[in-house]
Amino acid sequence: MRQTRLAVTLAVLLLGAGAPGSAVPRESRPPAPAKRVAERPRLLLDTTYAPPPGKTLRIAAGGDLQKALDEARPGDSIALEAGATFGGPFTLPAKTGSDWIVIRTSAADSALPPPGTRVDPSQARLMPKLEASSGAVIRTAPGAHHYRFIGLEIRPARGVFLNNLVLLGAGETSIESLPDHFIFDRCYLHGDPQKGARRGIALNSRFTAVIDSWLSDFKEVGADTQAIAGWNGAGPFKIVNNRLEGAGENVMFGGTPPTIVDLVPSDIEIRDNHLYKPLTWMAGDPSYAGTPWSVKNIFELKNARRVLVEHNLLENNWVMGQNGFGVLFTVRTELDAAPWAVVEDVIFSNNVVRHTACGVNILGIDDSSASGSGRARTIEISNNLFADVGAPGLGGPGTLFQILNGAAGLTIDHNTALHTGSIIAADMAPSTGLVFQNNIVEHNEYGVFGSGKGIGLPALDYYFPGFVFRRNVLIGTPSPRQYPADNNFPPSAAAVGFVDYAGGDYRLSGSSPHHRAAGDGTDPGADFSRLPGVRGAPVPEPSSVRRRGGHA
Repeated sequence: MRQTRLAVTLAVLLLGAGAPGSAVPRESRPPAPAKRVAERPRLLLDTTYAPPPGKTLRIAAGGDLQKALDEARPGDSIALEAGATFGGPFTLPAKTGSDWIVIRTSAADSALPPPGTRVDPSQARLMPKLEASSGAVIRTAPGAHHYRFIGLEIRPARGVFLNNLVLLGAGETSIESLPDHFIFDRCYLHGDPQKGARRGIALNSRFTAVIDSWLSDFKEVGADTQAIAGWNGAGPFKIVNNRLEGAGENVMFGGTPPTIVDLVPSDIEIRDNHLYKPLTWMAGDPSYAGTPWSVKNIFELKNARRVLVEHNLLENNWVMGQNGFGVLFTVRTELDAAPWAVVEDVIFSNNVVRHTACGVNILGIDDSSASGSGRARTIEISNNLFADVGAPGLGGPGTLFQILNGAAGLTIDHNTALHTGSIIAADMAPSTGLVFQNNIVEHNEYGVFGSGKGIGLPALDYYFPGFVFRRNVLIGTPSPRQYPADNNFPPSAAAVGFVDYAGGDYRLSGSSPHHRAAGDGTDPGADFSRLPGVRGAPVPEPSSVRRRGGHA
């Protein structure tokens, strides 16, 4: 997948900053008329396990798994000897019938973590090992469907680099022909510790879930890698309660032209995951292991619709293959090979994003499309904590939001952010329908900045016509007159009334002057009671945050 070229870097944006203006203060605009809100996924997958009704095929070490796959009938189970290694690659055949074929460890259910509990590498001893020296370890035959994998370790053979561990789909040209109904449940998928692997699971399928699993060591020098990626699958998809490590993008949808015309991966649920890049991959960190794996971002949508991203911890991203934004909603038509591409109806809510060089990058129209195709619209970013954005050593300017080239229908509401750079950096075509309200953010040097327009109201007026910008807490704003009056301007973080700013507890205290000052009568910023605790990966104590300098 080609490297995403961002249209502008903050360094370029700042060249035209100039001196602060003397804008006349004015009242904030009233709330905008009702607009279309982001639509949630229309289908959510039920992955509740029911014991299959058929027979159980027991395969001991040295047995023929492919033969068992070929012979199994819908409703059968294949129990693989725990701890044994089975050499692939393996192909999932098409069957007649709608009962699930379950491929699982022979270990007793009581030995595995119960459903809803994430596995980790310490449980690998309970898992049969599926591996291959070429191809994908698991791939689908045309029309394959209804396979559930429980308690398996899936990996390359030792010392081997594979492009995909699991490859669902093979360039189908119609939605009806896509493989469908797959569940990866409490599985451990990983690349080779030294060689890596390009991708854990390619979700070019329908009705597919990855739950309670651990995917790690997806890394490569000079190319994009992902724990999970999909570009030619229709959905719905469920990615819930997993550990997901990928150097390029931990999770990505889009990035390669679909072979199905007009396809947009849709109805995607991403909840309760820990998206993480080990610091052993980062040059300059004391733990750096010496290989410059190509790092880009943590989460990226290039072609996706109706996506719910909720209750996740997204952690560690630095400038390397890109300029450091952790979360990207950047529509891409892949040079007009997919002119229908959209990033729309996205809800990014109740997440913690931390230790990233920059925050969120939003691209409204694909600037690499000669036809001006591709649209990003109707995106809600609400009730998130962004912490340690722009920390020393990560390499970026600490920009919270970069909004470029005609994004439409953005709502940024009730977020708390501790960051070293601009609140918003805007460039290219104006973006319509911005609602920015009830947030706690740091102004730093440039606040809301528009390329060629400067700081505050001039930037808002030009780049966000019809904007709503109200009831925010803008920490350390040097000239409040540059912003709409219906905002709050504490001179420092100490004046905000955090419970314990120095200790990293960014809730507002009951004595804060901004208590219940949001437009809806609640506290501005995030409601911390709705943030993860991600199951199986609880948010570490705030004191573990690698703090950077800020407003004391």
